[in-house]
Amino acid sequence: MAARQAGQTDVESPFSIRAGAPLPALQKLLILDRDGVINEDSDAYIKSLAEWIPIPGAIDAIARLSKAGWTVAVATNQSGLARGYYDLATLDAMHARLRELVAEQGGEVGLIVHCPHGPDDGCACRKPKPGMLEQIATHYGTELAGVWFVGDSRGDLDAALAVHCQPVLVKTGKGERTLSKPLPAGTLIFDDLAAIADQLLL
Repeated sequence: MAARQAGQTDVESPFSIRAGAPLPALQKLLILDRDGVINEDSDAYIKSLAEWIPIPGAIDAIARLSKAGWTVAVATNQSGLARGYYDLATLDAMHARLRELVAEQGGEVGLIVHCPHGPDDGCACRKPKPGMLEQIATHYGTELAGVWFVGDSRGDLDAALAVHCQPVLVKTGKGERTLSKPLPAGTLIFDDLAAIADQLLL
């Protein structure tokens, strides 16, 4: 399914860059939220490896993009750490499993960054603040203007806008709930991560 923009028609290009903005230094960089984009989300948090369940088509989508030369990075709020619902070893096990599954299909996951803080900790990394996106940009030595950031919540979209990324909403996870409210102008909307891969690999 082709993407559509909030309040606009189908898009023609895999990048939606503001007029006059420079191309990003690393053009094939895609940044993903985790819960609700890659794996099933839960209002009760994803607290164990057993609860970390990939959304159908998501692993294949990451592998396809990676094999086509895309760098797929991940930026995820994990306040469950601050709340004591799980520890860092458990989070690392989830991410190791993600990397393993993608590798089994011939792909690779890039940098994974997480915010361990709670909503009242006043950090600079918890979305909607853009600290994790800036960390990814620094790691890859790239600009973020026009880079797609894919999420399922308004906080993801706002983080994208703060650093001039292209906000992209999927309908998985909390996406349908997010879609029921006004979205930032120019937000691209897809059914899921598989549909995004289909669009970027046209």
